[in-house]
Amino acid sequence: MSAPAAAANVHVTLPDGKALTFPAGTTPGEIAASIGPGLAKAALIAEVDGKEWDLFRPLESDAQLRIVTKKDPEALELIRHDMAHVLAMAVQALYPGTQVTIGPAIEDGFYYDFARDEPFTPEDLPKIEAKMHEIIKADLPTRREVWPRDRAIEHFEQMGERYKAQLIRDLPADEPISLYWHGDWHDLCRGPHFASTGKIPDAFKLTKIAGAYWRGDAKNAQLQRIYGTAWRDQKELDAYLLKLEEQEKRDHRKLGRELELFTFSPDVGAGLPLWMPNGMVIRQELEFLALQEERRDGYRRVATPHITKESLFYRSRHLPYYNDGMYSPLDIDGENYYLRPMNCPFHHLVYGATRHSYRELPLRLAEYGQDYRYEASGGLSGLMRVRGFCMNDAHIYCRYDQAKDEFIRVMR
Repeated sequence: MSAPAAAANVHVTLPDGKALTFPAGTTPGEIAASIGPGLAKAALIAEVDGKEWDLFRPLESDAQLRIVTKKDPEALELIRHDMAHVLAMAVQALYPGTQVTIGPAIEDGFYYDFARDEPFTPEDLPKIEAKMHEIIKADLPTRREVWPRDRAIEHFEQMGERYKAQLIRDLPADEPISLYWHGDWHDLCRGPHFASTGKIPDAFKLTKIAGAYWRGDAKNAQLQRIYGTAWRDQKELDAYLLKLEEQEKRDHRKLGRELELFTFSPDVGAGLPLWMPNGMVIRQELEFLALQEERRDGYRRVATPHITKESLFYRSRHLPYYNDGMYSPLDIDGENYYLRPMNCPFHHLVYGATRHSYRELPLRLAEYGQDYRYEASGGLSGLMRVRGFCMNDAHIYCRYDQAKDEFIRVMR
């Protein structure tokens, strides 16, 4: 009779090496409670054999177990993951008919992408925040279910959630299809999630609204993205918001306008900066500094065209692989010409234009090259992400036995 009894138990090893035995089906949350009420209250999720695990998900076999609390490094990502679900719940409660797509945790926060005909406005954010506070305060219980793929697809299609149905279709065939409920609301998700919405620290702020494309592809439907930030407590949130306020004062886009350094014009196009006299003073001083450094290090300056025949980029293998990041070709005298997105092929042509002895190497070529890349409009940001830019670019031509020293020279 001893064998069945043993099979009905699971043996759990804690991080300190302590071994405990519980009936099969015991949850990590119940184990945390058996260790002490303080741990049970602080617990967010569990780690079972190195994998993240819901506190309410039963253990059916022996395992290494660690209880994760707010003090652990991974806590912020977990908090933000749950907060993304709370955001989606609030939006769908306030704006029926809105479709949900994806909502991950990101550095310093979270976001969720929504499909909705009417655009969100900044005035909507306080209303959504208030609903999120309600959801957290309601302490809605969380549960997890694993469904057959076909059932899950049919379920989301019947709900009108076509993006969720598509996500399921694209999952690997052996991927479990897990759904998480928070009260009556549910979402497709790998998890894990907290045992209830009340476990989520009520320290968050919705920060902005932006456009996005389904799957990050400009050829797909445009979505609306709501960003937020979430922290362990109000003190951390306040410190972060203060940092954002200070960063805003020093935002290069704001300073660019105030100091008349650069500007953008709708007549020119998004992502194509116009440098003003004050800005050119700074730019020329930086260029002069770089020139001095490069002369000292033995670089020789070249200048190459802004456009080239299509054949050069096929020869360099940039086409067709980087075609999505390049502007459409220009038809000149029956041949396709491209605005250059990089300088590499041109420098190789400069090097190849004359014969070189191995004794001449290394040869270091450099250029302030004006380049053009097609960036999605949603990704443009001041001078940090543009469509037209000046790249201080260099290429070193050397022998194999010189490569290590040249690498060290560049990195020093």
